[in-house]
Amino acid sequence: MSEAILETKAGTRNLTGKYLTFTLQGESYGIEVLKVREIIRHVSITAVPQMPAYIRGVINLRGKIIPVMDLRRRFDFQNITDTDQTCTVVVQVTLPDGKNTPMGLEVDGVEEVINLNAADIEETPDFGGQIAIDYILGMAKVKGVVKVLLDIDRVVGADALKQLKIPIND
Repeated sequence: MSEAILETKAGTRNLTGKYLTFTLQGESYGIEVLKVREIIRHVSITAVPQMPAYIRGVINLRGKIIPVMDLRRRFDFQNITDTDQTCTVVVQVTLPDGKNTPMGLEVDGVEEVINLNAADIEETPDFGGQIAIDYILGMAKVKGVVKVLLDIDRVVGADALKQLKIPIND
């Protein structure tokens, strides 16, 4: 099996492998399955004052307080009403200092786990100018559908976690 390699400031990164795919606004996205800890049905989220609009609040997951980010709002999509398919994907985010912390990502729905090889993945196109795309690993073509592969560490970003003012767990 050949490998799709991404050149980053930190070195090279192999993009082949398994991804959990999910939907936002009717489009498909993927994150590395090794980052995913669990998927939970829509649960009650406790609001935290003075958070950015994309931070929904926190949940109590088996005694551990976990922040929840609404990816629709993080990507400046229109806000839609939650459905029966809305769920929270709990991921392990690596911070710039190397520490790991859990984070809930609210998505419109989970699709499947897919295995991608080099032939399925293309580089992120150049959108020109000042448009930041460093959170996009690449574009996957699966059964005629384009799936945007996300670098979840960059999507979440340490700046979003610092605003939460809750202890970051190792």
